[in-house]
Amino acid sequence: MGEVSNSSSNKVAIIGAGHVGSTAAYSLMLDGIVSQISLIDINKEKAEGEALDLCHGMQFTKSAKITAGDSFELVKNAKIVVLCAGVAQKPGGQTRLDLLEKNTEIFKDMIPKIVQYNKDCILLVVTNPLDTLTYLTWKLSDFPSCRVFGTGTVLDTSRFRYLLGRHFKISPKDINAYILGEHGDSEFAWWSGANVAGIPIKNLKNYSQDSMDKIFEEVKNAAYEVIEKKGATFYAIALVISKIVRAILTDQFRVMTVSSVLQNYNGVDNVCISVPTVIRKSGICEKLEVSLDEKERENFEFSANKIKESIKKT
Repeated sequence: MGEVSNSSSNKVAIIGAGHVGSTAAYSLMLDGIVSQISLIDINKEKAEGEALDLCHGMQFTKSAKITAGDSFELVKNAKIVVLCAGVAQKPGGQTRLDLLEKNTEIFKDMIPKIVQYNKDCILLVVTNPLDTLTYLTWKLSDFPSCRVFGTGTVLDTSRFRYLLGRHFKISPKDINAYILGEHGDSEFAWWSGANVAGIPIKNLKNYSQDSMDKIFEEVKNAAYEVIEKKGATFYAIALVISKIVRAILTDQFRVMTVSSVLQNYNGVDNVCISVPTVIRKSGICEKLEVSLDEKERENFEFSANKIKESIKKT
């Protein structure tokens, strides 16, 4: 565990060379874990330009082969294919689910083309609406469910831990707290499992329900705030992608709240949703079944039903 697999299998292909895809490529290059990055975009010149920009910094990073173009043939031999293609949320309060129709069309065209050239990869979905498109990707690819998952609420969880850390004056790295459910407006905080060094959050100094409610609302609205202020979110999600890729390539057995197909999990079935999941080189073949209190169980079922309604529209 933790050893880097041979470099020939450390190729990652990224589809979509916009803000998220190109920043993810940059983050992966800085991390130094990949041997090859392929950037694929319908705008060939954009992909090639991003690749050139990355290559010009190669003196300062671990060497990696960077390729780019508009052909899906570039996914050949990739261990992981990262799906960032699609239209993104716009300023003005556009929700992730508002993107459903257009991005469903894109995925229905894209997934068969990926499978044509690579039937053995792991598919990592980043495009919104995340949970719905992860489910659609699983169905269209006909891959085992352990090889298709989305970034889920890993970023939401990171935001949550940052804000809790700021409030309690504790490093976010030492806070065990998760956002579960939809990567979207029906997500919820798993308060009953939140702790620091085994001490429940509610037992910490400076805890108040009002403060916690405000922190959760800030987490839930974080993407809207960033989009309103700068037009798009991409630095933090690129780091999420990089950490997930590293967990796969080095067989780390890391626990992250990625979105994947659940079967008979806390009363939820046949839907992609985020729960603590073990990530390793074979994918995500183990979900940790969390203990939810009554309110959290209601939130979880509500979130799952919302995603199911969205799936029906694909």
